[in-house]
Amino acid sequence: MILDCDLLVGRDIASGRRRTPAELAQRMAAAGIDGGAVTSLRAIAYDPESGNREGARAAAEHGWIDVPGVELRNPLDAHARLERIAADGHRLVRFATTRQNIPGTAPRLRMLARRATELGLTLLVEGSTRTVGLALMGLGASVVLLDQHFYDAGEFIMVAREEPGFHASTRLLGNLDAWESITAEVGADRLLFGTRAGWFEEHSVLERLHSSGLSPEQRALVTSGNLRRLAGERS
Repeated sequence: MILDCDLLVGRDIASGRRRTPAELAQRMAAAGIDGGAVTSLRAIAYDPESGNREGARAAAEHGWIDVPGVELRNPLDAHARLERIAADGHRLVRFATTRQNIPGTAPRLRMLARRATELGLTLLVEGSTRTVGLALMGLGASVVLLDQHFYDAGEFIMVAREEPGFHASTRLLGNLDAWESITAEVGADRLLFGTRAGWFEEHSVLERLHSSGLSPEQRALVTSGNLRRLAGERS
């Protein structure tokens, strides 16, 4: 089974591109991706209330994992919304730091991450150790860095040695040995298969999976086991 930790549905207001849930499901099926964790672009662009309902419908229709988003540009609303997200039984929440132009130095990012951690939520965060890592360290947070680049794979390993809850999406780890180096140094339980299918070159990430030197057990963790664990699903 292959699950993508970085699915988005709806309209990207910056580019005008759109992916309906049906279109995304069709593209994923063609690529051999079985499911994943989905967030509505509306929720992280301008309207988390209706957007999160849209994301929940898409998840229910296609058997995906529902990942609500919050509006970091309105930190008071985001703080209250985190409480409701956790109360509704969610285990994952998306922080669209890049899309919402929230720098890693913004106090709100650390404060909201701390509250999410207290609520038992795992953060799917746009960014990498270089851009948001310092704000998230020292909180005991469970984090998936959705934009961790292979240029900074060494930094991720150093951070992950100190932060047992730090994980990286595979989307931008496309060089010859990043997957293998990370699994060798901090374990295969720190990598989540991610392609941002429908918006990025999912086939390049799939090719990297197939050419990787990971064992079958490691591949099972990366492609589905780790996401299901963080989402609170039983294997």
